[in-house]
Amino acid sequence: MLLSLLKTSIVPRSLFGRSLLIIVMPLILLQLVSTWIFYDRHWDTITRRLSNSIAGDIAQVIELGRQSPGEDSRAAIFDMARRNFGLVISLREGAILPADNSGNNARIDFFLSQALNSRIQRPHQIDSSSYRERVIVDIQLQDAVMTVVVPGKRLFSTTTYIFIMWMVGTSLVLFAVASIFMRNQVRPISRLAHAADQFGKGRDLDVNFKPEGAQEVRQAASAFNVMRERLRRQIRQRTDMLSGVSHDLRTPITRMKLQLAMQPESEAVTGLLDDVAEMERMIEGYLTFARGEDDEAGKRVDLGAIVEDVVAGWRRNNVKIDCHVEGTLEAWLRPDAVRRTLDNLLVNARRYGQNIWVRAGRRGEAIEITVDDDGPGIAEAHREDVFRPFYRLDESRNPDTGGTGLGLAIARDLVRGHGGDITLEDSPHGGLRVRIRLPL
Repeated sequence: MLLSLLKTSIVPRSLFGRSLLIIVMPLILLQLVSTWIFYDRHWDTITRRLSNSIAGDIAQVIELGRQSPGEDSRAAIFDMARRNFGLVISLREGAILPADNSGNNARIDFFLSQALNSRIQRPHQIDSSSYRERVIVDIQLQDAVMTVVVPGKRLFSTTTYIFIMWMVGTSLVLFAVASIFMRNQVRPISRLAHAADQFGKGRDLDVNFKPEGAQEVRQAASAFNVMRERLRRQIRQRTDMLSGVSHDLRTPITRMKLQLAMQPESEAVTGLLDDVAEMERMIEGYLTFARGEDDEAGKRVDLGAIVEDVVAGWRRNNVKIDCHVEGTLEAWLRPDAVRRTLDNLLVNARRYGQNIWVRAGRRGEAIEITVDDDGPGIAEAHREDVFRPFYRLDESRNPDTGGTGLGLAIARDLVRGHGGDITLEDSPHGGLRVRIRLPL
């Protein structure tokens, strides 16, 4: 019963993932902000300056051509632009630019067009379809179209890729370091949660949980070890006390039975013998409830076989029980405690119903057992009360009609000692359904 007070503590399986998410989200936000600032400020500034530089070179070529007309001067100017500016310039006499002036790259087209309008102030057309290799600029002159082929490296800055690679690379490095750190911090918490979960289910560990991890986690682990040792000591003290109480109570009862057996048979003696026998049953029930989880060792067994064995024992006493077990149901449990739980439930079902239905099967990550009867059932308002020790729906103190009021209390105590739970529902057969869930 004491172990049932220990609530099962389970760290969500996604704790490590959530911890990483806490790290990843700031990194992503930082990258988004940095990217926005880069593209909105840095790249625009660089592109604008490069565009102004090219527009200035083209304006210089046009100005030199205006000052020194002639074929020879024009060829010399174009050769100078190719050597010094990297611009390949050609002239188409008598050509006129088409009206369509749409470009291919909005950012480059915008800044370059803005720079050309500021420096040259002549109609122009930009072809930036291959901007990484070259950008072609057609400028309408008075009697010709000048075509300028600009190298892509003069308009496209590789700092974009460098920035992205450094940003992604450093983020991955930081993410890896943070993942290792978080894993080392989460692992002790997961181990502590597992140890608490195992202890809450009665699956005690052979050795103490070793404190490790952050200081707070080590303190929690140390407190868990102290708590577990206190519970062990309290359980041992209670078991020893109950053993003494059992011996002290049974000794005078045995003497009373012997003295009554030596008396001549009479109605009074027979009544006293019945009272003594009933007293023994009540004391045994009280001790069973108080003992709760005894020192029985847990092991992995087939729960379905236990259910069928218990039902077979009741059938030998001519009790009508319909039993169905869905395959092999292996689980870690204390076999005698489970048998006692089923016996207590079948006692209640037999007391109030004529027919009993028992079902056992796996449901998700737990094994579920249901015990149905066709009796009067229990009103929903009293379904939680009947699990209280010594509570009986029958207000009389007659054990033959209401029992001692410990059957369901013992059953819930034993089930919760395994980390499971027991609930009451309406049965489809008209009576009460008792549902037990035990973890695998």
